[in-house]
Amino acid sequence: MTVPFWLPLLLGFLSAVGPLATDMYLPGLPSIEHDFAAIPGASQITLATWLFGLGIGQVLQGTLSDRFGRRGPLLAGMALFTASSIGCATADSMTSLAIWRAIGAIGGSAGMVIPRAIVRDHVTGNRAARMMSQQMLVMGAAPILAPSLGGLLIAWTGWRGIFWFQVGFGVLSIALSALLLPDSLAPEHRMRVDLAGLLKRFLNILREPIFRAHALIAGAVALSVFAYLGGVPGIYEHRFGLTPVQSGEMFGSNALAFIIATQINGLLAVRVGSPRLLGYGVIGFSIGGIGVVAFCFGALSGFWGLTIPLTTMLFSTGLMAPNTAVGALAKHATQAGSASALLGTVQYGLGAIGGALVAMLANGSNIPMGLVITASIVLAVYAARSRPN
Repeated sequence: MTVPFWLPLLLGFLSAVGPLATDMYLPGLPSIEHDFAAIPGASQITLATWLFGLGIGQVLQGTLSDRFGRRGPLLAGMALFTASSIGCATADSMTSLAIWRAIGAIGGSAGMVIPRAIVRDHVTGNRAARMMSQQMLVMGAAPILAPSLGGLLIAWTGWRGIFWFQVGFGVLSIALSALLLPDSLAPEHRMRVDLAGLLKRFLNILREPIFRAHALIAGAVALSVFAYLGGVPGIYEHRFGLTPVQSGEMFGSNALAFIIATQINGLLAVRVGSPRLLGYGVIGFSIGGIGVVAFCFGALSGFWGLTIPLTTMLFSTGLMAPNTAVGALAKHATQAGSASALLGTVQYGLGAIGGALVAMLANGSNIPMGLVITASIVLAVYAARSRPN
C-alpha cells in the first residue's frame, strides 16, 4: 500500500494531543490553586483525572475504531476533546476543572490510539517502524515546546489561555482529519462484538506473548519517564540552582535526544531490523538508567553525573518506543485499534504508578526516583528476554 508522504506528519500532529495536554498546563498549576483558593498541591487532582481518563479512553477509542473504522471515532474523539477544553477554560471550580479534564482525556485518547492503528493498517514490520519514527518526529516536538508555550500563555493570558489554545488545536485537528484522512479500515474488516466478546478480545491480546513482551517494555519506558518527570525538576532547581527557564531548557534538550533517536531508528529500521534496534535500545536504557540510579544513591555526583546517564537513558527510549509499538501490534491486523488501546493503557497505567510512587515516597532525597527507575530497568530487561524469537 502506497503511503502519502504527509500521512506520518498528520498522524504525529494528532498524536501530540497527549503530551501537549499533559505538559502544557503544568506551569499553570500554582495559578489554578490561587484562583480557586485551594491548598498547595490540590491542583494535582486535575492531572490524576486526566491520567484516569486516558486509561479509560484508550480502551474505549480502540474498541470503537475496530468497530466503526478509524475516521469517525477519531473525529468524534477530537470533537469531545475540543468541547471539554472549552469547559476547562471556563471552569469555575477545581472540581469542574477536574471533571472536564477527565472527559477531555477520553476524547483526546482518540488522537493517541487511532494513529498507531492507522500505521498498522498501512504497513507492517520494518516499514512500520520507519513510519512510526516519522510520526514521532512531529509528536516529539510537543514535550519540547509545550512547557515553554504554556509559560508564555500564562504570562499573556493567565492559565485559562492554555485551554483556549487547546481548543484551537482540537479544531485544527478536526479540520485536517476531515479534509485529508481517509478511513484505513475497510468495512469488511470491522469487528462487531458485545461486552463479553470485548473482554475476551482484550484477554486474548494480553495472552499473546509478543504483545505482552512489547507492552511491558513500553510500560517500563513510561515508568521511568514519569519517575523522571516527578523527580528531576527538584534536582535541577534545588540541587543545581537552575531557574525554571533553565530547567525547561534541560527538559527540552532531553526531549530532543528522544527525537534524534527516533529518527535514527527510522533510518536504520529497514536495514537493521526493528527487533534488533529494540534490543539495542534496552541495552542503552539499562546502562543510562543504572547511571541515574547511581546518582540517586550518591555513587555519582554533580551536574554531569546526572545529565550524561539521564540523556543516555532518554535517548535509548527513542529507539524503544517506535519498535515496541510495531512489535505489540504485529499480530493484530484486524484488531489493531484494540491492541493499540491496550498498549496505551499499560503505558499510562505504569507511568501513573511511577509518578505516584515518586510523590508518595518523597523524603527530600533522590532515592524514590532511583527505586522506581531500578524497577523500570528490571522490567524492561525481563520483558526483552521473554520476547519470542
